[in-house]
Parts: sequence; C-alpha cells; structure tokens
Amino acid sequence: MTGPERPPLEGVRIVDLTTFLSGPSATQLLGDLGAEVIKVESLDGDSSRAIAGPEVAGQSAYFLANNRNKRSIAIDLKSAQGLDIMKRLIAGADVVIENFRPGVCARLGIDPEAVTAEHPALVWASISGFGQQGPLREKPAYDMVVQALSGVMSLTGHPGAPAARLGIPAGDVVAGLYAVIGVVSALRARSETGRGRIVDVSMLGGQLAMLSYQALYTFINQVAPGPQGAGHDSIATYRSFQGADGREFVVTANTPRMWQALCRTLGLDDLITDERFVDAASRLHNREALWELLEGRFAESSAADWVRRLSAVQVPVAPVKDVLEALTDARAADDGSIITVGNGGAGGAEFENVATPIRFVATAEVESHYPPLLGEHTVDILVHDLGLSPSDVDALIVDRVVAAAGTSTPARSSAPAGVGQPG
Repeated sequence: MTGPERPPLEGVRIVDLTTFLSGPSATQLLGDLGAEVIKVESLDGDSSRAIAGPEVAGQSAYFLANNRNKRSIAIDLKSAQGLDIMKRLIAGADVVIENFRPGVCARLGIDPEAVTAEHPALVWASISGFGQQGPLREKPAYDMVVQALSGVMSLTGHPGAPAARLGIPAGDVVAGLYAVIGVVSALRARSETGRGRIVDVSMLGGQLAMLSYQALYTFINQVAPGPQGAGHDSIATYRSFQGADGREFVVTANTPRMWQALCRTLGLDDLITDERFVDAASRLHNREALWELLEGRFAESSAADWVRRLSAVQVPVAPVKDVLEALTDARAADDGSIITVGNGGAGGAEFENVATPIRFVATAEVESHYPPLLGEHTVDILVHDLGLSPSDVDALIVDRVVAAAGTSTPARSSAPAGVGQPG
C-alpha cells in the first residue's frame, strides 16, 4: 500500500517580492499548497510588520495573518551586491511574484521581460492596482480605492445610506487568488512546453470580475444598480429578516417548493395562491408588499426559533453571526478550517488563524510554519541555497547589503512602492 500523495506544489520554489496583503496572501496560499516560498524583504522589512493593532509576541497580527510557511531574507536591492543576490535567487526559482508599481522592477534591474528572456522556464506574476499597461497604471492602489472604482462600494450598504467598503479586504485578497490561479495555470502549461509565462493581475480587474451578474444586468439595463442591503436584485425571498429578539437571520427560499414551505411554516398559506405572489416574477414585482407581510410574521418569534422551524422543512436559513461567533463555531466543528500556528521557540508564541480551504484526499498535509522574523533565514539561504561562505555572509551583513534576524529593526513609518496596502 502506498503512502499519501505529496502536496501538489512540493518542489516548486517561489521568490516572493510582495508586501502588505495582495501578494502575501497569494504566496501564503502557495506555501500552504506545498511550495517553498522565499520572502525577499528590504532591510526595513515588509511594511505590514508595522501595522498597528493586535500583536502576538510583539509582532503585528496583520503581518502574521498572511505570512506563514515562508522563509525571510532581507536584502538591499538598491545595492549592486544585493541585486546580484536577488538575481541568483531568481535563477533558482520556478516563480517570481511581485506587487511593486509598474516599472519599479525595471528600475531595480530585474525587468520581467528581460529576466524571463534569460530564464525562459520562469513564471513571473505581477500584481498591480490597475495592470501593467492600463491608463491608471501609475495610480497608487489600495483595497478601498479599487472597491470604489469598480462599483463594488456602490452596491454595499443599505439603500439611502452612504456607500460602504466591504468589511473584508476583497480588493487585495481577490487579486491574490487570481494571481495564484495564473501561476498554477502557467506552471501547468510549462510542464508541457518547458516555457514560463508573465502573469499580469490587476486589483481593479479582480473587483470588476466579482460584479458577476450585476455587470451583465447593468450592460443590459444601462442603469446602475443601487446598494443591495441584505437583499437580492432578482429574488424577493432572498434577504435577511429580524426576529422578535432583534437577531437577524437570512432566508433564501429560491424555488417554488421552498416558497410554499416558507408560507406554510409562517401560517401564510393564502400567499401561495395570491396573484401578487404566484410566481417568482410576481413576487419580485410586489416585493415591498411581500416583505411587509413576512416581516410582520417573523417579528412574532425569535430568530433562533425561525431558524429551527424553517430548517425542519428544508428552507435554507441561517443566523447572521458576528465574526467571533463564526470563528468560534468553526473551531468547534474541528474540521480543519481553523489551525494553530506556533513558532516552537522558547517563548512559545502561537496564534489561531483560518486555514486554506483547499483539501486534497489522500495527500500529505503541509505543516504550518510560523511567519518569519525579518531576515530570519538570511544566513541559511545565502549559505545553503546560494553557496556563500559564512565569512562572506558576515561581510554582507556588516556592509548592510543584507540583514539577518536581530540586525535590523523594521521601520515604523516607511511605505513600499507596492500595492494592496492596508485593507
């Protein structure tokens, strides 16, 4: 009997030049899938190390959330020796991922087209706010900027209220996901052709793609949809309601069977034959009158009671949980969706986080390694991966070409030329 399969990306080496969120979320996912990720940082470190907020053992939780399963090397890329080290790392890589603004890599001396011409099997992925060639290519990109420009913010919130950003950094994370899809696709093609690709992913493009049916509705109607609140533009019985206890819950009675079961459970059987609500189109046209009837009945019992009763007749229903409730329940489910990441050191620092949701049957699990200190693996990478002598490494540290853990303190105010900044 054979053992479990290897993780799907085992043996793939990623050189990670990304900062903040869009890129680090992508490279963390690749690391979770088994790739070896070398995180290349400036001597001051990824600026997300300095994001204010909760901390674990003195490290920013913002940074920790997106940087497990990586090794860190700190290099001054503006020095000739630092650039040489960078080029040697790239020469041994399968994939390079960066989220600098367009043109920055060329100015640093690692132009993607030139590098991939020298290393034709290399996959190079660029994540930027607006694409490498677009008219907005030089514009600074932040999560909320692309949410605003894509129309996503205009759909978020309740009618009559100001536009609201999504409570999650979708502009960053979605770009990271599309970058991973691009990288994996390019690696798949390389396995047949031997040639890599340059992958260009924009944060704005990711948000436009997420518009989904709303984009097509808008093209057809030539009218911008408004804030969606907790409802749906096409399904009247797809929205949230409030129980007698003030708790919210969602109902998604999408099919005729679900609609009829909803009416009977609420004791509103007469609505089934009411000509105003006889089919989905009628219910949508008369949704305000329908909602008034449903809201009145839902106000007669607690949200938990309605969730129980509707679940019993197989009407999709769920309470609206806050994030703490959702994470607590996910932990209690013990299904692998929550992991504990520990550093194994004398301090015993550890934290819980959400696992990558991709599962492979009969496949060895990738052990989750604690996010690295700045330059934690500088010496190891230079000596064991690039073959430098310990004395050469010592000289590079003294000359501030590189930094090893304990030799550099992350700056608290500098901002990189990357994208996908605070989300």
